[in-house]
Amino acid sequence: MSQHTDQRSQTKLVFYQTEHKTALEAFHLPDTQKQFTGMPKEMLQIALEDKHRFPVVIVANGNPVGFFVLYDGEERFEYSDHANSLVLRAFSINYYEQGNGYAKAALRQLKDFVELHFLEVEEIALAVNLQNPCARHVYLSCGFIDNGRTKMGRNGLQHILVMPMKTKRSCH
Repeated sequence: MSQHTDQRSQTKLVFYQTEHKTALEAFHLPDTQKQFTGMPKEMLQIALEDKHRFPVVIVANGNPVGFFVLYDGEERFEYSDHANSLVLRAFSINYYEQGNGYAKAALRQLKDFVELHFLEVEEIALAVNLQNPCARHVYLSCGFIDNGRTKMGRNGLQHILVMPMKTKRSCH
C-alpha cells in the first residue's frame, strides 16, 4: 500500500520535451477509451504545429505515464465564457499505468501548474463525454465543477466541466 502512495507522490507535470517522444509513441489505450480522447502521438503532432496548444506530460518516477494538452485558442469559448481560460484536452493515462492514481495525482497538481505557467488564467475547462461517467467522476473529484453546460462532440453529448482558478482582483 505504501508503495502505491509513494508512486503517486512522485507524479509531476512537465511540458513536453523530445526525451518523452518514444514513450508517448508507445502509449496504448483500448478502443473503449480511444473513442473519448486523442492518442498522444497524434495530439502531440498537432500541438507542435499550433502555438495555442501546450503539450504536457504526466511523469511518475521519471517515466511518462500520461499526457494532455492545454489550449488557449479561439475554440476555448465553446467551453468557457472567460477570456482568460484554458481548455484541458486529450487527457489520458497509458493503459498499462492505469489504476495507480496517476490521473488524480496529475489533476490535483493542475491548478498549481497552470498558476505557475499561465499567470492570467482564471478558469480551466474541459469536455467529457456523457458516455464516459468514470472520467467525469475523476474530474469532479479533483476540483472540476459541472454547471450543467453541454456541447455536442464528435462522439456525442459532452458535459463541460470547469475549474475556477484563484480569484483575481477586479474593478467591477
